[in-house]
Amino acid sequence: MDKPDYDLCVIGGGAAGLVAAAGAAALGARVALVEKNKLGGDCLWYGCVPSKALLHSAAVAQSLRTAERAGLDNAVPGIDLARVMERVRSVIAAIEPNDSPERFRALGVEVLFGAGRFTSPERFELEGRALTARRFVLATGSRAALPPIPGLDRIPYLTNETLFDLREPVPHLFVVGGGPIGVEMAQAFRRLGSEVDLVEAGPGILPREDGDLAGVVQRRLEAEGVRFHFRQTIRAVEGATGALRLRLKTCGEAERQLEGSHLLIAAGRHPNLEGLGLEAAGVELENGHLKLDARLRTTNPRIHACGDVAGPYLFTHMAEYQAGIVLKNALFHWPARFNPVAVPWCTFTDPELARVGLSEEDAVRGGIPHEVYAFDFAQIDRAVTDDNREGRAKVVVSPRGRLLGAALCGPHAGELIHEYVLALSKGMTVSDLAGVIHIYPTLAQINRRVAELHLKTQLTPGRRRWIQRLFGLRGGER
Repeated sequence: MDKPDYDLCVIGGGAAGLVAAAGAAALGARVALVEKNKLGGDCLWYGCVPSKALLHSAAVAQSLRTAERAGLDNAVPGIDLARVMERVRSVIAAIEPNDSPERFRALGVEVLFGAGRFTSPERFELEGRALTARRFVLATGSRAALPPIPGLDRIPYLTNETLFDLREPVPHLFVVGGGPIGVEMAQAFRRLGSEVDLVEAGPGILPREDGDLAGVVQRRLEAEGVRFHFRQTIRAVEGATGALRLRLKTCGEAERQLEGSHLLIAAGRHPNLEGLGLEAAGVELENGHLKLDARLRTTNPRIHACGDVAGPYLFTHMAEYQAGIVLKNALFHWPARFNPVAVPWCTFTDPELARVGLSEEDAVRGGIPHEVYAFDFAQIDRAVTDDNREGRAKVVVSPRGRLLGAALCGPHAGELIHEYVLALSKGMTVSDLAGVIHIYPTLAQINRRVAELHLKTQLTPGRRRWIQRLFGLRGGER
């Protein structure tokens, strides 16, 4: 083969592709970045950025309604969804220059737009132009998976890609799916004045989390007026925007009907692999997903993958992490491996639910010897002053006290979890956490308090008597 045009050709301009392209160019590689739509990907345009902007507006509206909890007068927020969505759009616009074609071209990346496909294991064709490279990176992301609901193809529905284009009022929203996207948007739209019904085929929301912590989130949403329908099969969806009908069926019960105005599908994600010519490239799939080794190489070792299309963790921070692994392997043949030991994530409801490592239910299912310690936010002074007492911290530890996992459900859990991420990645014990000084009064004190519970359990009556004898202590004397 002739000398390749590029050192690296990145296919997909989302978080993973942008990090891979920028990193390779900074290291001196000649890089092509191919994107068929807009740079920035799902996170910027349809995911993390707009959803958190919407959640912020919804939280402000809820603060006005509940101001009496802070000794102030409640207020009824005037909600214009079009104004809210324009504010969301302005947030995207403020961040978008970081992901713009101009910025990446200035970094030395050749940015190319269009839809292309592999025509051989070492050639990618983009609208009549053949691109060759020493290595390729698949970073094409994912999209909303569409469940097999009868009638869905005949009615208007929303996904995360169209939700933020809304400008008309949403009197009554149906949400299909009880994962993070579904519950976040259910709470946001409820706080922005919509009636909300969430339909989930399983027994509860947030199935990857421990039931006790997911239950805290569910109870808050129920208190705010979100209605849940669990273990439901959607027999059909009918009607038009503004007049939709969901026909639901639970095993052993009669069919019933819900009426609403809008439908949001949030029932999982599907990797974007269609139309890429993967067979011609020698890239194999397994159950609809890329077959990857620990170095994130496909079955064609010249083609790597990172981000949502690689999985299994569909988070922007994981996309960035995986892009770093790909760069080491693709450019330097450094045998860097994907190590998912300390992967954190957070569902940004109110209260937030964040986790890293093993959950209690994971440990039980895996037969892993463990102990669990939990501490409630209601016993943290800063949570009391801020009237944010719901939730708890929970750690899963080995019998010797090594941290195996941690979860927080409460205020700012997505920030507080990082102390556990560091501890887990460094193999620390809960005793290490208990010995760290935490500022008073902060919410972060909960991390020390829950760790101290393990130390207290080690102080058995026998050990206490031994300490008293050894040091001549007289506690308990009359």
